[in-house]
Amino acid sequence: MNMADKKVLVFGSGISGIAAAQLLLKNKAEVVLYDGNTELDEKKIQEQILTEECKEKKVSVVLGELTEDVFKQIELVVISPGVPTDLPIVERFKENDIPIWGEIELAYRTGKGDVLAITGTNGKTTTTALLGEIMKNFNEDTYVVGNIGNPYTSVADKTSENTVIVAEMSSFQLETVHTFHPKVSAILNISPDHLNRHHTMEAYIGAKQNIAMNQTKEDTCVLNYEDEVTCKFGEQLNADVLYFSSQRVLERGVYLKDNTIYYNSGKEEVKICHTEELNLLGTHNHENVMAAVAMAVSYGVPIEIIRKTVMEFQGVEHRIEFVAEKNGVAYYNDSKGTNPDAAIKGIQAMNRPTLLIGGGYDKDSSYEEWILAFDGKVKKLVLIGATREKIAATAERLGFTESVFADTFEEAVKICVENAVPGDAVLLSPACASWGMFKNYEERGDKFKELVNQL
Repeated sequence: MNMADKKVLVFGSGISGIAAAQLLLKNKAEVVLYDGNTELDEKKIQEQILTEECKEKKVSVVLGELTEDVFKQIELVVISPGVPTDLPIVERFKENDIPIWGEIELAYRTGKGDVLAITGTNGKTTTTALLGEIMKNFNEDTYVVGNIGNPYTSVADKTSENTVIVAEMSSFQLETVHTFHPKVSAILNISPDHLNRHHTMEAYIGAKQNIAMNQTKEDTCVLNYEDEVTCKFGEQLNADVLYFSSQRVLERGVYLKDNTIYYNSGKEEVKICHTEELNLLGTHNHENVMAAVAMAVSYGVPIEIIRKTVMEFQGVEHRIEFVAEKNGVAYYNDSKGTNPDAAIKGIQAMNRPTLLIGGGYDKDSSYEEWILAFDGKVKKLVLIGATREKIAATAERLGFTESVFADTFEEAVKICVENAVPGDAVLLSPACASWGMFKNYEERGDKFKELVNQL
């Protein structure tokens, strides 16, 4: 679609909405930025959009109700990931046959180059960051974008035919793709998450699977052989499927054998590295490494570049990140453990008696499996936020009685410090989103590090 002079509504004024509006303006569209929040500052939003590159352009900002007059003029809607697709206003756009794109669709249609896209319930950020490093060492013209904090729309106009885009994709972003077509895709795993948004597991899985819906036999989809959903999905795809496995040797794929990661092309087995040569803790991280290796070999990156990058990679901030050792106690920041399945990985990576900080915003998650994963390792569970009673009740029902409540985040850290002895670990791995107490998991993790470093 040619954007010139098209009346485009950008729905949402966050980082994604601003970047989408700027990209549309550069493509000569007439932009209306809409947000239902009347508390926002219209002038401030205008200033955020109209930076140096866009200062000659015009954008109108609508807050609160969308008037009938504006509605009738809209030819395309670009929806931010945080906007639910079942809102009445979105349903009305659909009824009026107004195309609805997500920011990913917009960036893909206006950008160039090859896309390597990653989704999954857990491990996306680590895998994306690692693959990004591998690809930068192979091709300087590489951008790492998406749910990792840098909108795809913010770089689309800088791309060329030689560009490689490494993109982390959330289920929210994948709900609104249409022609999006990655050269290599990956679904790392699927477990319940965001059910307050998607309502059913089927809808959540469907959104994740959209990542591969336009791929052909010329493309590759990397899948986890040990995940029931992704393993079965491989049987339905047009794309060439390359599996990775932490549990078994594959005839073709990337796998873990005797604590060593191998790639087998189907003709020969090539050693990548021993797990002790990695800077990442835990089997889940070895799976993330295998997924990145599989994607890189599928794209044709030489094994030597892959091996060297994998062994140098230091991991991702807020994901089982070692903060400091104070008075013989090791402190780990796993603020990115925003759902029970991710938080289980945090517990499994601990090799000391652990005092655990959990709780936060309620995403309608179930906490049984997380509590069961404590496996005698958790000495004390310090709970905060809206989910604390729900988690404590679940823990007690399962026989874990060492739960305490804290009213503030600072108090939670203080309780852990006072109860930890040399040889223990204190782990922030909340199994919940941070909303309500913090803007995002990064702010929560930064606060934890600040409090630990003050000890």
